[in-house]
Amino acid sequence: MFGKLLPREGNFFEMFNQHAERIVEAARAFEQLVANYNDVHLREQYNRDVDNAERAADRVTHDVNRLIHKTFITPIDREQIHKLINTMDDVADLIQDSAETMALYDVRHMTDEIVRLTALSVKCCDRLKDAVKFLSKIADPAVAEATLKTCEEIDRLESDADRVMRSAMSKLFREEPDVREVIKLKAIYELLETITDKCEDVANVIEGIVLENS
Repeated sequence: MFGKLLPREGNFFEMFNQHAERIVEAARAFEQLVANYNDVHLREQYNRDVDNAERAADRVTHDVNRLIHKTFITPIDREQIHKLINTMDDVADLIQDSAETMALYDVRHMTDEIVRLTALSVKCCDRLKDAVKFLSKIADPAVAEATLKTCEEIDRLESDADRVMRSAMSKLFREEPDVREVIKLKAIYELLETITDKCEDVANVIEGIVLENS
């Protein structure tokens, strides 16, 4: 009887989806920032869009962590919920960090490598959103399999970003004579590659949830 009086389940899956949508918003705003970097007004606008999406993601993270403590029976393990939402929030934070670092370091121009790493980051975030959307239905074997395949795609994209990163670093140290530019671009490349690393971390958490609950 006591258990029946306590909150059950909560709306965790919908909150995961909301957070994933904010991640994609931040990633696409960042992509537009990179594409329009030479236009100062557009750059400022897309920086604000990144910040707004990241703050919205933070609010969802806060709500999920609070709901964990209020919910008696959760749809998946509490630790899995906590790890998933906080790892997802790391992705949003890294996108904001990348935009902020460009501004703080006064990066003057975008390189082809920044464009390529940004594109891979956006693809990772899109696939992350797809994987998260599957979570509420992983009891269906077909959905569970589709979720795992999506996680594998994220892993492949992260490997692609690793290769671009290595090539970018090699080119940077061989060809860039200005030490300040080397420091700036190295920091940006590392942040962008870390976005894909963190997306892979989210994929690994999701794979664990699928394997334990499907």
